[in-house]
Amino acid sequence: MDPSDAAHPGPGRAVWTLAPRLLLLPLLPVLLGRGLRLGAAASSSGAAAEDSSAMEELATEKEAEESHRQDSVSLLTFILLLTLTILTIWLFKHRRVRFLHETGLAMIYGLIVGVILRYGTPATSGHDKSLSCTQEDRAFSTLLVNVSGKFFEYTLKGEISPGKINNVEQNDMLRKVTFDPEVFFNILLPPIIFHAGYSLKKRHFFRNLGSILAYAFFGTAVSCFIIGNLMYGVVKLMKIVGQLSDKFYYTDCLFFGAIISATDPVTVLAIFNELHADVDLYALLFGESVLNDAVAIVLSSSIVAYQPAGLNTHAFDAAAFFKSVGIFLGIFSGSFTMGAVTGVVTALVTKFTKLHCFPLLETALFFLMSWSTFLLAEACGFTGVVAVLFCGITQAHYTYNNLSVESRSRSKQLFEVLHFLAENFIFSYMGLALFTFQKHVFSPIFIIGAFVAIFLGRAAHIYPLSFFLNLGRRHKIGWNFQHMMMFSGLRGAMAFALAIRDTTSYARQMMFTTTLLIVFFTVWVIGGGTTPMLSWLNIRVGVDPDQDPPPNNDSFQVLQGDGLDSAGGSRTKQESAWIFRLWYGFDHNYLKPILTHSGPPLSTTLPAWCGLLARCLTSPQVYDNQEPLREDDSDFILTEGDLTVTYGDSTVTANGSSSSYTASTSLEGGRRTKNSSEEVFERDLGMGDHKVSSRGTPLVFPLQENA
Repeated sequence: MDPSDAAHPGPGRAVWTLAPRLLLLPLLPVLLGRGLRLGAAASSSGAAAEDSSAMEELATEKEAEESHRQDSVSLLTFILLLTLTILTIWLFKHRRVRFLHETGLAMIYGLIVGVILRYGTPATSGHDKSLSCTQEDRAFSTLLVNVSGKFFEYTLKGEISPGKINNVEQNDMLRKVTFDPEVFFNILLPPIIFHAGYSLKKRHFFRNLGSILAYAFFGTAVSCFIIGNLMYGVVKLMKIVGQLSDKFYYTDCLFFGAIISATDPVTVLAIFNELHADVDLYALLFGESVLNDAVAIVLSSSIVAYQPAGLNTHAFDAAAFFKSVGIFLGIFSGSFTMGAVTGVVTALVTKFTKLHCFPLLETALFFLMSWSTFLLAEACGFTGVVAVLFCGITQAHYTYNNLSVESRSRSKQLFEVLHFLAENFIFSYMGLALFTFQKHVFSPIFIIGAFVAIFLGRAAHIYPLSFFLNLGRRHKIGWNFQHMMMFSGLRGAMAFALAIRDTTSYARQMMFTTTLLIVFFTVWVIGGGTTPMLSWLNIRVGVDPDQDPPPNNDSFQVLQGDGLDSAGGSRTKQESAWIFRLWYGFDHNYLKPILTHSGPPLSTTLPAWCGLLARCLTSPQVYDNQEPLREDDSDFILTEGDLTVTYGDSTVTANGSSSSYTASTSLEGGRRTKNSSEEVFERDLGMGDHKVSSRGTPLVFPLQENA
């Protein structure tokens, strides 16, 4: 019968429905007895269901508690690793041990813990079961599974090859210590990259800016394509000898060339800093590594975006190639702009508010604005590494000068500590991952070929570029510098983070394993051989990389008699600062007064009709001369002794002396006149001609510190 008929019965149907009810009256006692028995059975089954549900809830609570305990143990493991690393570092520094850097030490401890976790802990989970979904043609990021009427959510962990379906990790503890790759990118990388830009010694960086840009951009691209093409030959060889079990395309080889071209000479630079190695060599290596990471990550993103039209998606296509080049330029320029804009916004906020009265709030805002730059760039489709790097440079150049003294100290120490902990955490995890990571693909041919390709790529990167750069440099990059730069091309945190970010395919898993072994070798062998290499190459030490060489150092130039060469005294100005000079005047006259409490008043640099705007944007400290510069980070920007503030036709220096608007500099009886901006610029770079006499010999110190 139709249910609608029962709801709306007609006249005939009413009798039909009433008759059965009357016939049931004699059977009522029997039905009632059976109903009571059925109710009792139903209630007993309901109680059993409730007991079963309670048991399931109890088991779920126990599993959650066990998972929480394992999470705590995994985090405690890394904290103990870092603690042990710090104590051993202290012991090494106390004993003056230089053959092993802290990062190599962290990797060794990570290896030991990885061995213990791999072979010393039993399997604790054996409930994995494969379910077939043959009707689906793709994998889903989130899956809802109906188990006895209850829905459970599962997330995608990655693809497993059919040959390893029975080797899925059954140890819950090893699963816990295997971090999501996004942890490295969103949490650990930002403080490392920001600290590199924030602590950048701008004086030495800008003196070698042209060479640094050439090494970082052109050199990294050359290295990427040389390594990629050599590795493609290695892959072809593997295919011939039957050592290639899955697909490995040319674009995969180029991607490997991009990620492995990211140098991280943290070990070498730490030894340079400790031994006070040559400042120019330090600047070249540090500057290249800072920009090199940014170029490598954008280059890898561009290679991933390379998609030719047609059926063969891995063939060469000119249109797709130029599209990838456009993507590279767009991502890099967009990330650069986003980082610089965030730094400018932070500078304006700290300048036009009274946050300096509350150092804790000021430091917190500075920290959040800096970190958010990375996430904002990633959310907008750009590269957070590039954005946070240039945000750090902008913050150091502008915002730092608006902070209170306490906030300056706090911000520097905060990011220095975060950088130290994040970097050592990554290197500890590298050692751990060698035994805990479940997707390793070890291929001896690919690994050996990668070492050879990296050596040749680095050689093609350094020597030809140095030759062409020396054609335009007055101060040449010597062979000993070139050999040291060749030797110092270590791979580290950035290469590892780029490799672990995607390990879904066979090719990416082989890249990750090879990258891990390359990092081990370069940190332990090359990092440990830095000190002997410095001695063998006769590279001078005893020069503080944070400052210019002092007058009593052997870095000065001795010129006899009247041999004072003005071109030699201003070699830095001619050979490397010209790029920076293009925008220095604009920065000194307009950006500094707008964004900081330093620089000349805008009323002296802007047109007369902008007088109201100039008074609004210029800091009162400039007019009152109460806080002349507030730039304690002045390793490149102005120092207090160098400040020249212009008032009409006179200039006032930070020490209170005044003079005419034009400054004069004496050169061996001759006189030449410069405007104040040029003089300040040359003083900033340490390019003034400072002369002293020692035993009748004029000595010229072109790099003398003015602070």
